[in-house]
Amino acid sequence: MGEEKVIYTRQGVYDALEHMGDVYIRARGKSIIELLENSGIALFDTMVDTLKVEPGVERVVEASGFDMESLLYKWLEELLILYYSENLVCRDVVVEEFRIRRVDSDLEYSVRGRARCEKFSHEKHEPRVEVKSPTYSLMRILKTEDEWIAYFVLDI
Repeated sequence: MGEEKVIYTRQGVYDALEHMGDVYIRARGKSIIELLENSGIALFDTMVDTLKVEPGVERVVEASGFDMESLLYKWLEELLILYYSENLVCRDVVVEEFRIRRVDSDLEYSVRGRARCEKFSHEKHEPRVEVKSPTYSLMRILKTEDEWIAYFVLDI
């Protein structure tokens, strides 16, 4: 893909990469669990400064998919539903369970966790951009020698 230009970074969690018209994320994690957590943080940090969120509200979030990319997509989609259905923005996302199981001849990937959130306030949370949805565009998950990396685009 060539050289990727970083336009914003949150050390050890994710980088926002240059992309025409949308937000292109490179999330990182030492494990697949940390990668899913950091991908969730990147989603909300795209919309608001998550460091200003006081996590007084907690919600259980679950997702499943037929491969790692579909799991990541569904995970981000379920987290985004918290914003659109309850007007919640999240500071922390904690994965409590990650499973791969065989269903007949196929594999099913699932994740269950908790999102620690607060009701969105224009005054307090300084809105950045509104994310419409995650996309499969440019989505990939890689395992290097010492970390997991996910690339995905958020439609804004």
